[in-house]
Amino acid sequence: MSFQQGLSGLNASSKTLDVIGNNIANANTVGAKATRAEFGDLYSHAMSGTGVNKVGIGVTLASVAQQFTQGNVITTENPLDVAINGTGFFQVANVRRVPNAAADAAPTLDGPPLYGRNGQFKVDRNGFLVNNQQQVLLGYVADVNGNIVPGMAKPLQLPTAGVRPQQTSSIKMEFNVDSRAAVLSRPASNIEFENPLTYNNATSQTVYDEKGQDIALTYYYQKTGADTWDVYATANGKPLLTETVDGAEVPSRIATVHFPSSGANPVNGAPSADGQGARIVSYPGGVVSTDGRITIGVPADEARGTLAIAGIQLDMSAATQFGTPFGVTNLAQNGFAPGQLIGVTIDDTGIITARFSNGQSKAAGQIELANFRNLQGLQPVGGNVWAATFASGDASVGAPGSGNMGLLRAGALEESNIDLTGELVNMITAQRNYQANAQTIKTQDQVMQTIVNLR
Repeated sequence: MSFQQGLSGLNASSKTLDVIGNNIANANTVGAKATRAEFGDLYSHAMSGTGVNKVGIGVTLASVAQQFTQGNVITTENPLDVAINGTGFFQVANVRRVPNAAADAAPTLDGPPLYGRNGQFKVDRNGFLVNNQQQVLLGYVADVNGNIVPGMAKPLQLPTAGVRPQQTSSIKMEFNVDSRAAVLSRPASNIEFENPLTYNNATSQTVYDEKGQDIALTYYYQKTGADTWDVYATANGKPLLTETVDGAEVPSRIATVHFPSSGANPVNGAPSADGQGARIVSYPGGVVSTDGRITIGVPADEARGTLAIAGIQLDMSAATQFGTPFGVTNLAQNGFAPGQLIGVTIDDTGIITARFSNGQSKAAGQIELANFRNLQGLQPVGGNVWAATFASGDASVGAPGSGNMGLLRAGALEESNIDLTGELVNMITAQRNYQANAQTIKTQDQVMQTIVNLR
């Protein structure tokens, strides 16, 4: 027996305790992965290498291997907390701080991406998603219309400046007018919006000008024949169209709807009762619409400061005339006022959706995940992230849920996969091994002392 075996055993037990201590210290680190000390035995070698009665000369640390198994997923109250359920890593990157750079300038990446499972993200002052080390999260960005643009992963930024207003350019109307309603004998030119006896039904909606200022549109429906209805409209109480009758300016209809005798949609339907066919006629000019769509314009209102809106496409092709009370099933328009960012949501495929105070929402980007063929080849660099190496191979990237990538869960975090109870038991075992190896050194010392004391 020599001192070398016992000394190597002491070193091995010490390394084991180091690994166990590191695991215990990171038991509460989000996304941390347990490590395991792996050892190999040592033998001396003769020149010929033919000895069969070799005695080992100790043990060596072969590797400290990380265990990339799934940790438990716990829910949180933070929508920017994200957990990966399955394989894959978040991609983050260090940022080079450029002096005097504009506040909204895209960050300059400093080095290749790093990879981690810690999904504790926050928003920095420029709207970029960052981790606690101020490394930016990478993914696919979205264009101004909220369409995801696949390609090279870039820093993800939330639209903290809000969303610009959009002028109304189209309106979709789905409604039913009651076929049992009385035909009004009052001439159409004598309609009075403040007098409900001059029209059968009315409904309203809000549209927006170029500045995002709201304009109240009100539609009035006046039955003028068995299957014929005139439609009037006002903007903030003022008629969209007017005409001169007997020297006086009076409201003018914007359209006449001729329903088929069946009451179905006024486009491509059966002939109407007057035999003129189902159709919609728009004014001024009495232009027959072939698809149920007409063009209207909203005049400016100097008193309220709203701008004129030209060329709004009004689609009434889905209108019906059945024997049920008047009802509007859809009255949609595509304009909106300016809005500020009030929240974000992240779905299981990594798409980040921004919600604004004006009720709008649009995609702000998509998180991209990375995976490796040899996870043991990743090099830990601190801050709960790893760097790719030659041994790990190049990263394969993709959207969550694609290929072998896991899915994401927002408002949740992945705990470390460290078994604290198991580590405490391993620590007891390592302590016993350390004591046993120390005992072999003590015994060897006693044997040598006995030899020295021989007379």
